[in-house]
Amino acid sequence: MTSTRGAAIVYRLYDVGFEIDLNRAAELLTAARDAGEPLRVRPVRGEAQAIQIANPPITVALGAESVPVPGAAGPAEVSTRIFDFGVVSLRITIPAAEMTWAEFTAFGNAVDVGFDLTPIFDRQLASLLACIGPAVERQEVKKVTEDYVVFRITSRLSPETWRDENIVPLLLNERRALSDTARSELLPHRFSYYTDDLTILTWDNALIVEPSADDADVQYILEFANAQLLELRVYDAILDAELPRMYDRVAVARPRGAGLLRGRYARLLSYMQALVADSTELVERVESALKVTDDVYLARIYTAALEIFRGREWRAAIDRKLSIIRETYDMLNGESQAARSEALELLIVVLIMLEIVLAILLRH
Repeated sequence: MTSTRGAAIVYRLYDVGFEIDLNRAAELLTAARDAGEPLRVRPVRGEAQAIQIANPPITVALGAESVPVPGAAGPAEVSTRIFDFGVVSLRITIPAAEMTWAEFTAFGNAVDVGFDLTPIFDRQLASLLACIGPAVERQEVKKVTEDYVVFRITSRLSPETWRDENIVPLLLNERRALSDTARSELLPHRFSYYTDDLTILTWDNALIVEPSADDADVQYILEFANAQLLELRVYDAILDAELPRMYDRVAVARPRGAGLLRGRYARLLSYMQALVADSTELVERVESALKVTDDVYLARIYTAALEIFRGREWRAAIDRKLSIIRETYDMLNGESQAARSEALELLIVVLIMLEIVLAILLRH
């Protein structure tokens, strides 16, 4: 079997704040590092004009780390891609020595499940945020993260290597032969543009065969899709936590007795309005960060990635929870308006009674 050259790229994506000023972040990184100004790259293939990115993320190298994976050709390179909607993607690229496909599969499995890279990610994230902190609005590292692994092959592989029985051990870490049904269900997303390239997607990893070492467009698209997925998951978790709290706040805020004449739920309504506005703005910004205008190769990979990541389901879940909050807001606002109307009616009755009493008193 043909020898294999490539690398395993481990991604961990974090939500670190509501928004990141990329120009300010680039200035801070340039001032703090000797690596030169961060890059604002876009996909460069000819068909990439169908991919519109309003505010391209910035990319910068963070240095080398020792990762003792059997088969590694040298130190791992750590880099980051920073998105304006509050996501930081850290990447550890572990180069593989030239080896057989079976050996590369063992190398890939070791990277995917055999090593805990969390200490490296945590250290690099802390260092990065210490540098770009002033550019991050409402900085807070959320507990929800997104992990993804890309196996990048730069050598030209023989067609027999691309058969499912050879891909399954790498991407699914399965040693027993899968049934035809299982293979078709677990590896349905397979793409090729040229005769010597290949992209296969799964939920948590991907294989990219691309002999041109400078062509990283597919990785770029997959990283972008993962960043968008992370934001949807983060805001879904935020709304999950807020719904029960909202009901508790309603119970606490509900006035009793003399509270009839006070403004009902004013603080709670203001909070709910801000929560809906923030969530809606962020989700819209995330979804509009990358737009596909034509059905080309990269666009199909991006669409397939969103389908695998269940982007529509996450967005639908967020919309349902926002709808509940809006309905609760309308109910409380209506209750407050009804209470004010009752108070005004009572006040009018009191004034009429006072007027009658005063008229009677004046006659006597």
